Amino acid sequence: MIRLHHVPFSRSFRVLWLLEELGLECEVVEYSIRDGSLRSPEFLAISPAGRVPALEIDGRVLFESGAIVQTLCEEHDAAGLAPAVGEKGRAHFLEMLSYAETMASLIEQLNMQHLFLRDLTQASPVVIKLTTARLAATMAGFERLLDGQDYVLSGGFSAADIMMGFNLFSAPYYVKMDGYPELSAYAERLAARPAYQAARDKDGEQDFYTQDFYPVPEK
Repeated sequence: MIRLHHVPFSRSFRVLWLLEELGLECEVVEYSIRDGSLRSPEFLAISPAGRVPALEIDGRVLFESGAIVQTLCEEHDAAGLAPAVGEKGRAHFLEMLSYAETMASLIEQLNMQHLFLRDLTQASPVVIKLTTARLAATMAGFERLLDGQDYVLSGGFSAADIMMGFNLFSAPYYVKMDGYPELSAYAERLAARPAYQAARDKDGEQDFYTQDFYPVPEK
């Protein structure tokens, strides 16, 4: 039995999506970021930082989405979702796993400022403005990196697209996609994948966002 500890519309969606791409069934154990369950002693014994995803598989527990994605791709190398050591594109694949986390960390900071502070009146307009600008810059950089390709790697779809793709379904809450035609088309290609759609069906209802877009405060 594979068991995924999961919060809907969080980084753990990357693992849920990858499992679908690999054809691996899992039990999804759902948590809420708001109810304290991620800080329970039981969950902290599984994930030391109290974060999802955590994946129970083959008698072990894996945590951190990038590490889980890389491990699963290496252990299921026949699926061809990651270049092997020494293969063309390996370095760029690893670069993009880290780039995806750079972008995701900015989205996380904006989530905290807009959504998760105990007292939202304490949100900092300066921090929001700077972080939004940094997120937009990473998106512009990724737009340039795609440079007309359908996917991150010239050889086709890979797990790097899963890592980056998740971000592009969260970033539009803070940065409008109008100025990123490459990213918009890329996100549409990813959303059309059957494995993505199957994972979204299993994802659960998100309780982060209550509006379609969160602008930078004027003051």
